[in-house]
Amino acid sequence: MEWKIGVIGTGAIGRDHIRRLTNVVHGAKVVALSDIRPENAAGIAKEYGAVFYETGEEVIRDPNVDVILVASWDPTHAGYVLQCIRERKYVFCEKPLGVSAKECRNIIDAELQCGKRLVQVGFMRRYDRGYRALKEIIDSGKIGAPLMVHCCHRNRIPGPQHTTDMTIKNSGIHEIDVLRWLLGEEYETGQVLTVKQNRSAQDGLEDPQIMLLKTGSGVRIDAEINMNSHYGYDIQCEVVGEKGTARLPDPNTILLKTDGTRSCQIYSDWSERFIEAYDIELQQWIDSLNQGALQRPSAWDGYAACVTADTLIQARLKGTIEPVLIREKPAFYE
Repeated sequence: MEWKIGVIGTGAIGRDHIRRLTNVVHGAKVVALSDIRPENAAGIAKEYGAVFYETGEEVIRDPNVDVILVASWDPTHAGYVLQCIRERKYVFCEKPLGVSAKECRNIIDAELQCGKRLVQVGFMRRYDRGYRALKEIIDSGKIGAPLMVHCCHRNRIPGPQHTTDMTIKNSGIHEIDVLRWLLGEEYETGQVLTVKQNRSAQDGLEDPQIMLLKTGSGVRIDAEINMNSHYGYDIQCEVVGEKGTARLPDPNTILLKTDGTRSCQIYSDWSERFIEAYDIELQQWIDSLNQGALQRPSAWDGYAACVTADTLIQARLKGTIEPVLIREKPAFYE
């Protein structure tokens, strides 16, 4: 079966997904799209033989569209997802699911009322080979029970109009989700430390920040979120267990020895580092649609990540350690 897909948002990630769904993923065809910049989206629609709509709502209502992919501006995500649920259409929503825990709760309530899981959230790191290998080692018990996790998320430079809150809500949220998945448990408390600030940071941006989390079993996590590393896009993660450690491997790049130096490439952004993870993620999404059973991350995972991000932001503003208060998980999401 070929699923007819409507894409809302044709910026960097949206356009990359359109290319991916057209040229890489099997069983999918982009038939409609929209963006707040109509001149840009209309050209992309023509390039891919899709229908251009002025609004995302029109894409969702199009009877020729089977499923929706939301890659628009973060504050629009929740509204589009809710409309998809009302239309009973499957929707893949890029992270974050919503910009507040309240928005995510509304989506969960709507999906529960619908009685069918329709939402998948785009936390692509769960599909990265390195993270999957790391999870296999943790689950196997080879290093014993995890005790601590050290990790970092370094961007070369921040995107346009990046804010201090976005460091957690838009970048650090990847760590929030993937570590929750790796460890298989919820967070209990959260705290944010600000350190000596990078002089390259734009006015008003607090950078870097350190997220400190504690899980229900007592695992301690420190995660450096650094938006101005300048040297490249660098993702690191090490799990310290009772009997050993496991570290996320660096991406495979050529080791070059020349002119008295030994060097290897460091990726410049997320699109290079996680290109394969995105390919696997969307292919498995299409495959799950054929099977009639969505995989995770679910709307619940999007909600849990957003609650944690909200908590960390409040902890930073207050200078305190805050409890992560997640509602009881419905059996619907087990």
